[in-house]
Amino acid sequence: MSMNNASNVFLDPNANRFQVNIINEDHDNNETTQEDVGSDPPHYEETSFTDETHNRLRISYRPGKRELYDNFRQNGEKTEASLHPYDTHSKMYYLQTFGHNTMDPVPKIDYYRNTGSVSGNKLNRPSLLEIHEQLAKNIAVSTGSVERVANGESTTGDETAASKEEENKTGFVKFGWVKGVLVRCMLNIWGVMLFIRLSWIVGQAGIGLGIIVIALSVVVTTLTGISMSAICTNGVVRGGGAYYLISRSLGPEFGGSIGLIFAFANAVAVAMYVVGFAETVVELLKESDTLMVDESNDIRIIGTITVVCLLGISVAGMEWEAKAQVILLIVLLIAIANFFIGTVIPTNTEKKARGFFNYQASIFAENFGPDFRSGEGFFSVFAIFFPAATGILAGANISGDLKDPQSAIPQGTMLAILITTIAYIAVAICAASCVVRDATGNVNDTIVPGMSCNGSSACGLGYDFSRCASQPCDYGLMNNFQVMSMVSGFGPLITAGIFSATLSSALASLVSAPKVFQALCKDNVYKGLEFFAKGYGKNNEPIRGYVLTFVIAMAFILIAELNTIAPIISNFFLASYALINFSCFHASYAKSPGWRPAFRYYNMWVSLFGALLCCGVMFVINWWAALITYAIELFLYIYVTYKKPEVNWGSSTQALYFVNALDSALALTTVEDHVKNFRPQCLALTGAPMVRPALLDITHTFTKNNGLCICCEVYTGPRKLCVKEMNSGMEKKQAWLTKNKRKAFYAAVAADSFRDGVKSLLQASGLGRMKPNTLVVGFKKDWRSAPATQVENYVGIIHDAFDFELGVIIVRISQGFDISQVLQVQEELEKLEQERLALEATIKENDFEEGKRGICGFFKKASTLNISKHETKKESTINTMQSMHVGEFNQRLLEASTQFKKKQGKGTIDIWWLFDDGGLTILIPYILTIRKKWKNCKLRIFTGGKVNRIEEEKLVMASLLSKFRIKFADINIICDINIKPNKESWKFFEEMIEPYRLHESCKDITTAEKLKRETPWKITDAELEAFKEKSYRQVRLNELLQEHSRAANLIVLSLPVARKGAVSDYLYMAWLEILSKNLPPILMVRGNHKNVLTFYS
Repeated sequence: MSMNNASNVFLDPNANRFQVNIINEDHDNNETTQEDVGSDPPHYEETSFTDETHNRLRISYRPGKRELYDNFRQNGEKTEASLHPYDTHSKMYYLQTFGHNTMDPVPKIDYYRNTGSVSGNKLNRPSLLEIHEQLAKNIAVSTGSVERVANGESTTGDETAASKEEENKTGFVKFGWVKGVLVRCMLNIWGVMLFIRLSWIVGQAGIGLGIIVIALSVVVTTLTGISMSAICTNGVVRGGGAYYLISRSLGPEFGGSIGLIFAFANAVAVAMYVVGFAETVVELLKESDTLMVDESNDIRIIGTITVVCLLGISVAGMEWEAKAQVILLIVLLIAIANFFIGTVIPTNTEKKARGFFNYQASIFAENFGPDFRSGEGFFSVFAIFFPAATGILAGANISGDLKDPQSAIPQGTMLAILITTIAYIAVAICAASCVVRDATGNVNDTIVPGMSCNGSSACGLGYDFSRCASQPCDYGLMNNFQVMSMVSGFGPLITAGIFSATLSSALASLVSAPKVFQALCKDNVYKGLEFFAKGYGKNNEPIRGYVLTFVIAMAFILIAELNTIAPIISNFFLASYALINFSCFHASYAKSPGWRPAFRYYNMWVSLFGALLCCGVMFVINWWAALITYAIELFLYIYVTYKKPEVNWGSSTQALYFVNALDSALALTTVEDHVKNFRPQCLALTGAPMVRPALLDITHTFTKNNGLCICCEVYTGPRKLCVKEMNSGMEKKQAWLTKNKRKAFYAAVAADSFRDGVKSLLQASGLGRMKPNTLVVGFKKDWRSAPATQVENYVGIIHDAFDFELGVIIVRISQGFDISQVLQVQEELEKLEQERLALEATIKENDFEEGKRGICGFFKKASTLNISKHETKKESTINTMQSMHVGEFNQRLLEASTQFKKKQGKGTIDIWWLFDDGGLTILIPYILTIRKKWKNCKLRIFTGGKVNRIEEEKLVMASLLSKFRIKFADINIICDINIKPNKESWKFFEEMIEPYRLHESCKDITTAEKLKRETPWKITDAELEAFKEKSYRQVRLNELLQEHSRAANLIVLSLPVARKGAVSDYLYMAWLEILSKNLPPILMVRGNHKNVLTFYS
């Protein structure tokens, strides 16, 4: 069988660099195949790097095959070359990449998308199993899905078309970096401060320190912008702005806490900006004596009307909001240009009297140094100016509405910071070079010949403002907040600029708050806020969020003291900046391979400095507001941490957990083991942890917060099925441990046999010094009915544990550990209950529909209801009977499975320390008594001794325990361990082992040898005789246990060791059975004979 060269070769239109050939393998026409091979050797298409227009569709075909392809392309019908990639019965087609027959797809971005991605459909590449295993048969693929099969996509064509249709239908409005980021940031940064307070700041601080004030503010915003740029370029950015950046970097705890206060801060900021606008309007009304009521109520009225108008613009959609922002920016730019033009227009007498003299070197020199007054200082002036530099998150806050947030946010934000900084510095220098600090405004305050002057720059320019030193003046940089209006070429334009600055900032905040809040609600970080996650319209507008923001803004406009709340809001924004800087530092510090920002101009230590600087500025602005901010953030952080939202965003916090754990594990390898630091580190063979909860509970009792606990499961059977089942259950079983607050790990292996799997776990489990030193297993209760191989495996793992120098603990409870049958019945009952509820819901829906059809429907409905009630009652009765039956049958098993979860009442833990194993037999019960559930239990010690030395033996044991600092209630010396058991007990033991005895002494040598070969696991007469004394001891010990410890809460007993090759598996199991039969919960313990206790300090 030979392979033809591709009869049809298709190139994916979306992947212009590579070709995917379809190769026809013909089973029927061998002659043709051979001729083809002989006449034309196989030709494989090479990787194509030619022009895109030539690569859209490239077809390779043999002579005589063109008609076949044309027919396929025109009609789309199945032909000889119809596409069935794996059909081995007729034609076989493979996918060819780089000239090789393989299912391997070429790299493609669609394989890396998240499910539900709005920027494209997620494709699924072939799994490793599909590529690694033998080629599947009889898998037909439609002709329309060839390219998807070639690329490993599982989505059908209909689904893809529906997805694209939905995308075209919605028609998202997306903004570029200029309209979406640059314009918004510039408008938000240029606030009222530019027109009203900047002249006062430069008057107080002077040109030199004024520039430093501006520069220091810009350093904070620039460092934050750099950190934000790094975060934004480290992956696709969705909607949510600062919240999204922080939550995806630091996790939901930090993101959830800052997201809520950031959204609230933006909502209150709307009120602040609107009140600033209303105050300016009221000032104009006051000048023209046209107040409506009074100043306070007029501010409320105008503020309310303004917020309603802004809400209307926002609800109309992002397109209208963006157009409004552009118009406001144009007005603002004209106002700023108007100021600069005004500085070169020759001044007049009135303006000179108010301190404006155009550009003068003497004024520049006089105003260069500081002149702090009224208790002001550098930091107080800085605190007043800094809010003017904020607003850099205006573009990031609408990240979900940007075409390419990764490039738009860094580009637009950094350019906005640069432009606005230049504008602030230019306005400050120009104002301080033209206007003196103090002026009277009186045109008659000119210098006449013979008058003495104070030597100020105004004196040199012909004006005497010296009386401003002794009495307040109304003009000049220090006294007049309307300096820019006075200097400008046309004063009303400055008022228009103030309107533009306030309204644009209010509009940006009104849009930002709902967008951030919607993203927060979508993530469901705070339960109960899902109501605000719903979006409307083509841009998924958060209408409900807009309404909430409107309500908050209105509340603060009508009732709040904005002067008090303003510092807190500024600190909320600064807290966001601090966390953005810290996010960048933290992601870099965690050294996660996933941290690969395209923006390279950042440094982790610079980001940390930026975070600390933001925290410092918070206290500079207002120390009590900073404390309130930290308190609120800490409260929200604790709340989110406690609630533990079920999200996984691959945060740097997760990465740092790994790094810290790895560093700690590596550091632990350098620490020498010491007996004082010994702790039980247990490998518990629980299987699935929920199947044997009691075994896990008792193990967890002495490992919780003290040692390592690994719940292990071994899968046996066909490798493929085992691995699939094992991998699918890993996360579920570890999640069960976490949910049930069990501090344990889950580990599973696939092996040919149970013993081989346990061997692997014994050798490979753990990490560095955190390796198991004790094997915990449940007693094999069904050993008498189980196959011989299972018994051999069970005893074999005990031998293996001793070979690998691990201690062994065998736990036995009366009802056994396995509750898988109960879990199965419960699962079936739950399914039945779900089906019943679904049936009832369907009946109710049908009844409702029928009830709409009038009186006939009413009677029909009544009869249906009657029938359904009888059916429901019948089903309920059946379920109740089943539940009662299952409950009665498994009640004891269920109680036994939870017995170690309950608090143990007053009683004893009886320790039968018969053999010195290094101290593990005494250490385990001691650890139990320091646990809350077992603290009421006292330790009773039982050990062997001689009749004539009972008191001496007691004193020796008491001395030993006191040196070990282990408290005990009583010590009992057992002197009759080695006497023969009573006849009834021994008879029971003999009857128990009878089915497993060989009885070779009763048979001839040939028959005996044959039986030994056929049943090597049976107990020989020689073996039984050799270990008769040891068998007596186990039976006798059970009698003593029944006599002394029948009422104990727990028994801890030295585990007998079977010598390898000498004691058969069934004899050893018979020892364990008779030793632990009809007793309270018992732990048979044997350490590895290395010290785990010491009396040295």
